[in-house]
Amino acid sequence: MRSVLIAGGTGLIGTQLSKLLSEQGFEVRQLSRNPRVDALYPTYAWDVDKGTIDAKALENIDYIINLAGAGVADKPWTQVRKRLIIDSRVKSNQLLKRQILAMPEKPKAFISSAAVGYYGDNPSEQWVNEDAAPGKGFLPESCIAWEASIRSLGETGLRVVGLRVGIVLSTKGGALPKLLEPMKLGAAPYFGTGQTWYPWIHIDDLCRMFMFALQDEDMQGFFNGVAPNPVRNRELIKTASKIFAPRAINIPAPTFGLRLVLGELADAILTGVRASSAKIQKEGFDFEYPQLEGALRELKGAKAK
Repeated sequence: MRSVLIAGGTGLIGTQLSKLLSEQGFEVRQLSRNPRVDALYPTYAWDVDKGTIDAKALENIDYIINLAGAGVADKPWTQVRKRLIIDSRVKSNQLLKRQILAMPEKPKAFISSAAVGYYGDNPSEQWVNEDAAPGKGFLPESCIAWEASIRSLGETGLRVVGLRVGIVLSTKGGALPKLLEPMKLGAAPYFGTGQTWYPWIHIDDLCRMFMFALQDEDMQGFFNGVAPNPVRNRELIKTASKIFAPRAINIPAPTFGLRLVLGELADAILTGVRASSAKIQKEGFDFEYPQLEGALRELKGAKAK
């Protein structure tokens, strides 16, 4: 049986990915600060700050996936929070690298999440592919450090893949429930002018993309983890309200107000790019949910079950 170790496996993406991998016959293990070897997916202890991992987690492992990292939009971007966002990603990769170098039998591949925040803000119609230069601001700066730590895993001799993930659509967490919350009160606010590009992806397509990266032995380097049809913020809000709250009224949330309330954190919702999925499609990956409306309708249907 093929075995996969997922760091950050108890989060939104890791929980669904663990389920889909298990259904495909993989043995799934997880790394967590709260170990439980008797859980559905055995969970072993690790401490990124102390640089420790339970050695049993790595025994006879075929693949490692790292999804670990402090939430980018969970709290205001104080200097302490910014440092945590970067260190939680960089140090986790450095720890896994040290462990892999010490392993007598190494895994076949190392797959890591990354983020489209690497590109910064580009409001134009221009498609942005993986060869584009990084943008300016905290998000690109954090992604540059993050990706450097991912690339360094190549020194272990493993095949390394990084997926620059966009906005993950799920009713179980992430951005979508937060966007839907005011709609329950009859308001569907879009941000600023509503023209910011939102490169999104259905959570199942993203998990399938990680699984694809595990098994495609020719796949390496960085790929945009986004659906083929990104939309602008106003269109996402309009489509979501049509499906989840038809009576909600689209209204603007002014840029100055968002920056006044959120400070620099407002960049997380006011910047974006028209990120292209062409590279991973050329690799052979097919999307189940290429269009926003179809993705949202599936999520609504799944929530109702």
